[in-house]
Amino acid sequence: MATIETICLGNLRTEATHTQSGAKIQTDAPTDNNGKGEAFSPTDLVATALGSCIMTIMDMFAREHQLDLTGTRMVTEKVMLSDPRRIGEIKIDIYFKGEFSDKQKTMLRRVADTCPVGKSLHPDLIQTITFHFEK
Repeated sequence: MATIETICLGNLRTEATHTQSGAKIQTDAPTDNNGKGEAFSPTDLVATALGSCIMTIMDMFAREHQLDLTGTRMVTEKVMLSDPRRIGEIKIDIYFKGEFSDKQKTMLRRVADTCPVGKSLHPDLIQTITFHFEK
């Protein structure tokens, strides 16, 4: 199980270290919340975690079924709400390259719905995932 150590750097910044690998992520408060917006905000990381989880779980499925998702890209938009301040919606557009059968497309959609991050988010948070299959 991964452990993360997070340190306050001051000026509304943090640095999180993944203790197993030593990889680091810095966060900064967004400009609309008194920060400089010079790094991912904590809520950006939530949206990023959802997208990365979906991509990873689809890639696991693809590898098991001899599909290649190399070049697949994702565009993520986070929509904030107020009172209380929170993420109201995460919109993700996934752009696939290559040819996929209707069955493969259906399976990729189903697999995306099993993402543990998505299943862990509050049910009031809207997750809008759109699949674009390009040739």
